[in-house]
Amino acid sequence: MNDALLEQLTQAAGLSIDWTDAFGKAQRVSPENQRALLEALGHHAATEQDIRQSLNRIEQQRNNPTLYPLIPHDQGRPLCFASRFKAGEPYQLTLESGEALDGALDDTSCLPAIDTCGYHHLRIAGQETTVAVAPPACPSVSELTDSEQARIWGITAQVYSLSRHGDGGLGDTAALATLSSDVARHGADAIAISPLHAMFSADLHNYSPYSPSSRMFFNILHSAPEQVLGRQAVSEAIEQCGLQQEMQRLERLELIDWPAASAARLRLLRQLHANLRDSNSESLRDLRQFIEEGGEALEQHCRFEVLHAHMLENGEPGDWRQWSAEYRDPHGIAVQRFAREHQQEIDFHFFAQWLMARCLEQAQRSAVNAGMKIGLIADLAVGAHGAGSQTWTRQSEFLPQVTVGAPPDILNSNGQSWGISAFSPQGLRENGYRAFIEMLRANMVHAGGIRIDHVMGLKRLWVIPEGAPSDAGAYLDFPFEDLLRLIALEAWRNQALIIGEDLGTVPEGLREDLARRNLLGMRVLLFEQDDGQFIPPARWPADALATTTTHDLPSIKGWLNCRDIEARLGAGHRSAEQSDDDRALRAEEKSALDQLLTREGFLDAEQADDDARLEACIELLGSTPAPLALLPLEDVMGSMEQPNLPGPGDEHPNWRRRWPMEAGDMLRDAAITARLKRLGKARQATRNKAT
Repeated sequence: MNDALLEQLTQAAGLSIDWTDAFGKAQRVSPENQRALLEALGHHAATEQDIRQSLNRIEQQRNNPTLYPLIPHDQGRPLCFASRFKAGEPYQLTLESGEALDGALDDTSCLPAIDTCGYHHLRIAGQETTVAVAPPACPSVSELTDSEQARIWGITAQVYSLSRHGDGGLGDTAALATLSSDVARHGADAIAISPLHAMFSADLHNYSPYSPSSRMFFNILHSAPEQVLGRQAVSEAIEQCGLQQEMQRLERLELIDWPAASAARLRLLRQLHANLRDSNSESLRDLRQFIEEGGEALEQHCRFEVLHAHMLENGEPGDWRQWSAEYRDPHGIAVQRFAREHQQEIDFHFFAQWLMARCLEQAQRSAVNAGMKIGLIADLAVGAHGAGSQTWTRQSEFLPQVTVGAPPDILNSNGQSWGISAFSPQGLRENGYRAFIEMLRANMVHAGGIRIDHVMGLKRLWVIPEGAPSDAGAYLDFPFEDLLRLIALEAWRNQALIIGEDLGTVPEGLREDLARRNLLGMRVLLFEQDDGQFIPPARWPADALATTTTHDLPSIKGWLNCRDIEARLGAGHRSAEQSDDDRALRAEEKSALDQLLTREGFLDAEQADDDARLEACIELLGSTPAPLALLPLEDVMGSMEQPNLPGPGDEHPNWRRRWPMEAGDMLRDAAITARLKRLGKARQATRNKAT
């Protein structure tokens, strides 16, 4: 086998053979792994002849003179077609506003600079395309808050964990709206939430918010129907279903019983749908309008939900990739026939999506009306489940034979395979970035911002052949600048704040590229160390948000008490010997943190208990130059627990913790109020210092 030719194909396919890991060590993908990855990406590489043929196909693809359906472009810069059209070629550009501009390419075959942002239609040499003209950057915190030196703060919350009377044991948008309003009254301008993407309503055991069925639609289980339909309608439906006792039982549980709580919520939603269907209300008319506006994308998602349930009920696989060919095609005759025969069930999913969308809309309105400048910050998961709705409806824009993960890094020494599918770089280009744009719009529509999970995936993703271990993967390149342009354009259209989660193995220069486009990075207190010392707040960057911890890390009190070390040991992620080393290192880190907090005047060394340390960390957070500081609810409440413990196994109650007090009571305790006040005062002092 010609390894040099194999490397040539690997690089042509967008895979990186050589890379540097999170520990600064040079790594190289073996020829065996290269071949496996190439085959998984659809490039045959078993023989030298296969490799040459695959190289020829890629070369032909690159030299195709046909325009892609959409060209992302920068505002105020010429658009050049030197490799495609001759100088002087006439064109017609129709702006999104409807204004038509006729002209001809200049002597360098360039279209003159376009100053108007938006999606514009270009007709040239018998071909047509859309030019997506993006502003130079996303809206900044200062622009969104009308403050030249913005130093705002907010909290982060896991929506499923919130509780209120009558929620049936699962957090919902009403609890979110209550918490948002309460924290806004303390001065918060934002509340970042866990992903609310659509899950599998027929698979109640699949509930990780980072492994959704579709990032284009919402998790119907988190709606609070009374926000839209009224308390009386919900009370009547509960009584009709006989759900009172079951909902009360579920509300008393310490941990969420996802299957039981989901089943109860679905029963209630079905009853509410049946009641609404028989009415002639304004809500029913609004639902019909929602369905019309949702178009084919909504129709296909709801069809998938019903078809997926039908397959499981009849003993068929839940993974659409294992269905018979006639059902793998969402546009096929068999699916259309199935939809006609099951229209009533599809109508239910229309209703459930409408209800969740309207509830989220109200939650954002509540946050803004209470005084928040940003409001909800939605969380955009890095991928979608390969067996889900998004990959079924947008098959040509995904890679079906690979899964996404991460190489060994500071978060996980064994690497990770997340079991989710990745976009196809070429598929995105060939389809005008349709699925990517749909996803952005869906997550910005009822929020003041979005957090892009694993933002490094815009540039490269660690892809692994289906079923292979994580170390058999490699980095696949993505059209980074084009994706940044589309994010900037959609953020500008929605006036949304964009955050990029840049933790882990970060490519060189990526953070500078994000800052150039006003995507806020993330800095986590527990990681902000340099040569064994914690970094003073004044040295934190001004182009990233500041936070104490994340959902994948221990809370401050949990970290101080080594709860994460014990959890990893108990889950089998670390050996006893490794855990001893972890504890020794933690003792050194705690000492270093105490030294910084004392030196900065945040902590009185003589009164340094865990509560005092937590409050000192909160003041440190507020004292950074970050335009946005986010305090996780776990640290607001002084909790020991973390929502998720990354890694194999299910010993840790991931995504199941539920707050024992109702959302409306969470911020009433004097100690909690004092923490928020301390954060707010530190933010104000930092803002005053900057001006």
